[in-house]
Amino acid sequence: MDKPFKNVTVIGTGTLGTQIALLAGNAGYDVTVYDLRKGTLGETFARLRASIETKGIKPFVPWEQLEKVKEQIRETTDLDEAVQNADLIVESVPEDLKIKQAVFQELGEKAPPETILATNSSSMPVSLMEESSGRPEKCLNTHFYVILEGMNMADVMGGTKTTPEVLQKGVRWVRSMGCIALTVKKELLGFCFNRVWRAIKREGLWMWGNGYVDFKDVDRAWMTFTQMKMGPFGIMDSVGLDVVRDIETVYYNESKDPKDKPPQALTEKIDRGELGVKSGHGFYTYPDPEFAQPGFLDSTK
Repeated sequence: MDKPFKNVTVIGTGTLGTQIALLAGNAGYDVTVYDLRKGTLGETFARLRASIETKGIKPFVPWEQLEKVKEQIRETTDLDEAVQNADLIVESVPEDLKIKQAVFQELGEKAPPETILATNSSSMPVSLMEESSGRPEKCLNTHFYVILEGMNMADVMGGTKTTPEVLQKGVRWVRSMGCIALTVKKELLGFCFNRVWRAIKREGLWMWGNGYVDFKDVDRAWMTFTQMKMGPFGIMDSVGLDVVRDIETVYYNESKDPKDKPPQALTEKIDRGELGVKSGHGFYTYPDPEFAQPGFLDSTK
């Protein structure tokens, strides 16, 4: 498969940053990851493996292969070192515009002039960050989904000044890793599939948060209808409820529609430290969530 880059750097080794790094390494790219604290790549990898194995999902890439890939990825807490040879840098930091703009500004100052900068933002268009970088023509959205669970796809979208060549390199990069490139032709908040998923997520949160339904019944309905191994609330636990809240807030800030505002019940869960898989408890308790246990879809209950 054609590789448009040689060296790829990932900023942030949370749930998605780690998966992007692993997938890029598996595809033959030289990968460097940067995080404020050393060792987070291995910690996140272990948490991902435990979660996916508990769900009974066959990973997109075999675990034994990923273990080898992980050992080949360079980890650093020095940003200058992380970006010095990068052809592509993907930031995967918290879904906070000010943080992302600050990261893009620093990357624009430290990375080589020809380096392409991409954001893995789950909702925000790169046009909100491109000017901070000082190189808006080389900025992209590349939003990946839960790759290791088989959601091997990514939204690819340019900003207001992204060149066609840079956009095509982004598409080729996504495809070179075995993922489907969902190309967004013009700027759209939420991109392609994430906007579809967001409609489901919003309705589920609104019904649960306002006391209309039990979240487990939403998941049971979804799992029965789609034959998936988890429902919307289980998926939100995997993403991280704090991340979900931040994404929903982005939509609310644009629309000001009260139905778009994250429910207070979600905020209360987050305040209690119930963040989902990464904290051991969210809507479900991990590593053995109820939706993965026999009888969850039992019609007699």
